[in-house]
Amino acid sequence: MLNFTVGPVMSDDAVRSIGAEQVPYFRTPEFSAVMLENENLMKRFAKAEDDARVVFITGSGTASMEATVMNGFDKTDKVLIVNGGSFGHRFVELCQIHEIPYEEIRLEPGKALKREQLALYDGKGFTGFLVNVHETSTGVHYDMEMISEFCKKNEIFLVVDAISSFLADEFEMKRLGVQVMITGSQKALACPPGVSVIVLSSEAVKRVESREVKCMYLNLKSALKNGERGQTPFTPAVGTLRQINVRLKEIEAAGGVESETKKISELARDFREKIKGLPFEIVSESMSNAVTPLHPLNVSAYDVFTTLKDEYGIWICPNGGEMKETIFRVGHIGALTKEDNTTLVDAFKDLQKRGLL
Repeated sequence: MLNFTVGPVMSDDAVRSIGAEQVPYFRTPEFSAVMLENENLMKRFAKAEDDARVVFITGSGTASMEATVMNGFDKTDKVLIVNGGSFGHRFVELCQIHEIPYEEIRLEPGKALKREQLALYDGKGFTGFLVNVHETSTGVHYDMEMISEFCKKNEIFLVVDAISSFLADEFEMKRLGVQVMITGSQKALACPPGVSVIVLSSEAVKRVESREVKCMYLNLKSALKNGERGQTPFTPAVGTLRQINVRLKEIEAAGGVESETKKISELARDFREKIKGLPFEIVSESMSNAVTPLHPLNVSAYDVFTTLKDEYGIWICPNGGEMKETIFRVGHIGALTKEDNTTLVDAFKDLQKRGLL
């Protein structure tokens, strides 16, 4: 199997070998050391401030999105949400569930957020800003410099879901004034799903500690307290957290976040060059290095996904809902190579010869 989805992605041998080991007991100094090392490396790779903190949630990225919303905001806030696809809409749903006042900037699929759109909300008393920096469903990567400038000017608490963008695109949490960054184990960290990660600035930590939340499992105050000793309030995904540790140390040994981002960027450029001349339209105005969203001009996008899966042993990433038949995505994160790109492009060319593309 060759996996070009956006998560779970291809894991390398070192990560997979940890997954084959017996999972150890975790209330030990040894596991605490692993967790503290994970925290330090995550802070470094997110380019957060020295006194930032990291929480590891055993749950999908949505669990960390919900934890951030419910621990960071309440009915006294007024939140602005960028809604350009499925995951922007998820922030909308979370604010509805937790009764947090909000407004949304609704974008058409594939469209980037423009400065003039953001300017309409200038000086309107917003206290929070929620954005999926890479709207994975449509492949749009938003302009973080522009968003940062807006939030700094308006003194807005900035939350960034970087679940599919972390490590794939340049991101500097401290410089951009990001208070919370969210990511997940199954994207560019290239580990199995099951763990999501919240990096909190010192301001975000103070905000969490000053609030009372009626929740046990996603209570960040409790998670932060336990994290001081390298532990979690409840049983975590021990095996996946050990795999994350191996992966983070691999990235560090290979040159750090800059080297990893460069590798992913080169894979994306290589793929986009190789598909020139094929009957595809790129549907994003502003792409991440993590994924290329494609609209096949002559056939159903979902049929392409199914045929590649069933007949070629290759997974690309389908869409759901109204985009199911029109758009699929090709990921560039995980243990992929330029040779793998060639294998996929050759499969596309074979489909074309067969009249299936």
